[in-house]
Amino acid sequence: MAGRGKLIAVMGDEDTVTGFLLGGIGELDKHRRPNFLVVEKETSLAEIEETFRCRLGRPRRALRAPHSSLFPLGRGFLAREDVGMILISQALAEQIRPAVAAHARALPAVLEIPSKDHPYDPARDSVLRRARGLFAPDELR
Repeated sequence: MAGRGKLIAVMGDEDTVTGFLLGGIGELDKHRRPNFLVVEKETSLAEIEETFRCRLGRPRRALRAPHSSLFPLGRGFLAREDVGMILISQALAEQIRPAVAAHARALPAVLEIPSKDHPYDPARDSVLRRARGLFAPDELR
């Protein structure tokens, strides 16, 4: 990735993701994996978590690259070296809270954002709670 910047990935409802795509963040990597996920009523919790996490294992057939031994097996945004930031709607982050809370690396940064139907609630933002804990350790809980 020398000489190139990192991508912003986005996960959320159709309106939220469409807004970011219209802003120009949509991109496919060399394995034709998008850097966004539109979550609909039919989207399973397992698919949401798989898209977010470093899920190791056998990739889906549609995602298999010609040189699969050189291809990172993780499908999730956390496993991708080209992703520097993940924007996830807070309502969606609540559904996969254990996975979001378990992420402790600096990159990719995970930011919870409001969506059309769910306003931002700073009390539920695990990243903000951790940041506050840097200044007041008793608030880390």
